[in-house]
Amino acid sequence: MRKVIALFSAAVAVAALGGTAADAEPVGPDAVVAAPEDTGQGKLVWSSCNDPATPALQCALLEVPVDYADPHGRKIKIKVNRLPATAPKEKQQGPILLNPGGPGISGLWMPASISGQIPADVASTYDWIGFDPRGTNGSEPHVVCDAHYFEAERPDYQVDRGTSKAWLSKAAGYAADCAADWSWLLPHMTTVDSARDMDSIRRALGARQISFYGGSWGTSLGSTYGQLFPSRVKRMVLDSIVGPTISWYDHNILQDKEHQRRFEAFAAWAAKADPVYHLGTDPAGVVKAYYQVQDALRAEPVAADPAPGRIGPAELDDTFYGGGYNFLRWPRMATVLSAFVNQHDTRPLSIAYNRYAAPGADDGAFPAYNATQCTENAWPRDWEFWKKDQAKVNAVAPFYTYNNMWYNAACMFWPYQGNPAGRLKITGKGLPPVLLFQATEDAATPYEGGLAMRDALPGSKLVVQTGGSFHEILFHGNACLDDTFTAYLRDGSLPKGNGRIAKTCAPNPEPDPVFVTPPPAATAKAAGVAADAAPLAPTDPEAVRGVLR
Repeated sequence: MRKVIALFSAAVAVAALGGTAADAEPVGPDAVVAAPEDTGQGKLVWSSCNDPATPALQCALLEVPVDYADPHGRKIKIKVNRLPATAPKEKQQGPILLNPGGPGISGLWMPASISGQIPADVASTYDWIGFDPRGTNGSEPHVVCDAHYFEAERPDYQVDRGTSKAWLSKAAGYAADCAADWSWLLPHMTTVDSARDMDSIRRALGARQISFYGGSWGTSLGSTYGQLFPSRVKRMVLDSIVGPTISWYDHNILQDKEHQRRFEAFAAWAAKADPVYHLGTDPAGVVKAYYQVQDALRAEPVAADPAPGRIGPAELDDTFYGGGYNFLRWPRMATVLSAFVNQHDTRPLSIAYNRYAAPGADDGAFPAYNATQCTENAWPRDWEFWKKDQAKVNAVAPFYTYNNMWYNAACMFWPYQGNPAGRLKITGKGLPPVLLFQATEDAATPYEGGLAMRDALPGSKLVVQTGGSFHEILFHGNACLDDTFTAYLRDGSLPKGNGRIAKTCAPNPEPDPVFVTPPPAATAKAAGVAADAAPLAPTDPEAVRGVLR
């Protein structure tokens, strides 16, 4: 039985982090899990998700506090789904929560997808739990700041094109629009808030411990949860890792440099495939073709059909940067350049834009992205600083720097000051061994982040895909990686290596160069483009999961 003084001490420690007594860590193995009503939180009432592809999938909404320091105050709801374990009760291993990153990307696709990619004897032992982070997607409310923010044609990203004032106005207006409608929620959409929501889900599931798989920003979410609630973690897998101490502003600079390297890798690959794409045998010629297309779109944007608006240089950049996340996009990207330069055919560009960059019905996860990143770090507030600092980065990484800068510019005007101390310090104290996966050529979460997380979690095991470049490297058919994940989920088995890197795996082979022929022009809109333009499913080989800009 816990002593009263022990419970009081734990409650005080958590309160210092902005929590409540109900958030306090269990003191021993016999600790009682708090009932949902003890924290002002609702219960999970499951019903069918009516998913014909996965009939067993169940859905629910979970009521949680807006502010965990005021557990009985205003409430919001988190959309949750689960694919229940089917193994005999004695073999079941409890819930595993899943998050693909973002911040703010829906995790509801993950239970069916991830469980379907590992052996059934392991998958059947877990309750697979997906959820939409607070304020996003199917959670209530769904925060929308400006439903038209990403509509084409948008101002040119390049600062030497005279569009800086337009972008500053857009970014400031977006921050103001968010504050006008959502001031009561935005300060409570940090990674810590989402981690506390995860623990609310755990309590509502009636589980003493959970396992977790997270990719991209999901690695920040998982490590934050583990720092707040280490004894509640059974197993944890972090894939494509955000460094635990780097500021979001500095993280973007690392991304810019890595995206430049990946763009140059694409150019080298396309140059080797000159018999297919006819862009020249020199990588510099492929790069030149890209900027030739960009200049042509400045002079004369093309229709984004079937998406509204026109494709200009900004939309071209948005279409191409995803190649740094997933090189399976390279054949389509090279086709876009080849068709435009050699045949004056813009249909492949329109198709690629609709697949990769056309906005949805609103601003998607962008409010959550800003609310998380702008609030949990201190950002520069002076445009003159940004202009000078980003110009230095652009000098060595021109492909992505200004695209990334304007995507994040709302943080310059965000109404809630970032935390000068940065994100929660990650020490790994009390955590079981965590399994880490990182590719050396990942552009979105650069390699340094994986090494830094390994150092922050001394009991963890880091698996490195040397030469790998996928963002989120599991589930792309690499047995060395996927079998390591499966073994850990099966019984906690970890790689045997004891160094900073416990195991290395070979990269996936680069894609074969093929010209991605668009549908015949006469039937493209009716028969081809609409299907090709549909949003990519997370299991599509060209999909980008867990986009962390």
